[in-house]
Amino acid sequence: MTIHWCGTGLSAIPGLRRLIQAGHEVSVWNRTAQKAEEAVGDLTQRIQTFDIDVLTAEVQPGDIVVSMLPGDWHVPLAEMCISKGAHFVSSSYISPEMRSLHAQAEAAGVCAVNEVGLDPGIDHLMAHALIADYRDSAACDPRNDLSFTSYCGGIPKHPNPFRYKFSWSPLGVLKALRSPSRSIQDHAERNVARPWDAISSYTAPLATPETFEVYPNRDSLPFIEQYEFSPDWRVKEFVRGTLRLNGWAEAWKDVFAEIETLEGPAGEARLKEMSDTFWGENAYAEGEPDRVVLCVALKAERDGEPVWHKTFVMDAWGDARGTAMARLVSIPVSLAITSVANGEIAPGVSAAPTDLALVDRYLGEIDKLAQHLTVVDHLKAD
Repeated sequence: MTIHWCGTGLSAIPGLRRLIQAGHEVSVWNRTAQKAEEAVGDLTQRIQTFDIDVLTAEVQPGDIVVSMLPGDWHVPLAEMCISKGAHFVSSSYISPEMRSLHAQAEAAGVCAVNEVGLDPGIDHLMAHALIADYRDSAACDPRNDLSFTSYCGGIPKHPNPFRYKFSWSPLGVLKALRSPSRSIQDHAERNVARPWDAISSYTAPLATPETFEVYPNRDSLPFIEQYEFSPDWRVKEFVRGTLRLNGWAEAWKDVFAEIETLEGPAGEARLKEMSDTFWGENAYAEGEPDRVVLCVALKAERDGEPVWHKTFVMDAWGDARGTAMARLVSIPVSLAITSVANGEIAPGVSAAPTDLALVDRYLGEIDKLAQHLTVVDHLKAD
């Protein structure tokens, strides 16, 4: 069984190196072979220039293909895997096109695992752990009102005036700011056209509590089912969102105002120009520490009074091991690859594991990656 790891960008390296160092048979594919050699050339010579036709010819039944390439490669690679009887792993969100492959993958006995990075990924594991904990508690009751929040953000360890720094091209961040979101607030669906229309304040229960700006992103509603909420549960609030440093909205207000006006090819060109400017002014310096904060919370209330309330909290930052973002994205991917190789994940298209034995094992490994990882019980007496 060979692991074909495609893509050696900044967020891919720690997980890739972990697999090679553990003795797995790994072939490394990258669009620029030289960059792959710089990343893992001290560990392996099995490095090739990425070409899907050459890769297809090499993939054997039972192999695992990993896509850390741009998102438009995921579905073609997953389709190739299904046709070859090989498995597929990526850290990205499951697109409708990927989801449509479920029956084919299942019939072929192929695992197509996605959403096993940081966000999505570690946030899913925390959600599954909290919800299982709540289900097993005496407080679990369909008459309760439930509030679920999941906020994740990559932020500079040492704040800058722009209140944000970039590890790679800012274009993706700028495009995401133009996306609508769907969540639940006060028992009703909430639709927001732009993130800056829904910025609120959130106090993270870190070792030293800290306040951040947060906003909903993407479509949170499908995750109610993915997180296995019972159909009879009363959902008061359900938000998956992004976390930013305090002052971010003020620092970015001119960016928001301009993004709102951009349209067509000229607008795309201007976005690219803005991206290049931000990269020049606000990129991480060599060796500068980044920081990742992730807080996933579940609160149950009865008649307005909390009866169960816990938050899974993670705080991690760059250190001698490299950036927090890289290890928190790629090492969970490597854990999922090992699970697929061991037959611990069922065939078909799936996200981060829901099996509690795997959830606990993965979170145990993530505990080693973060400087702070804990569950805060808000109702427990000090």
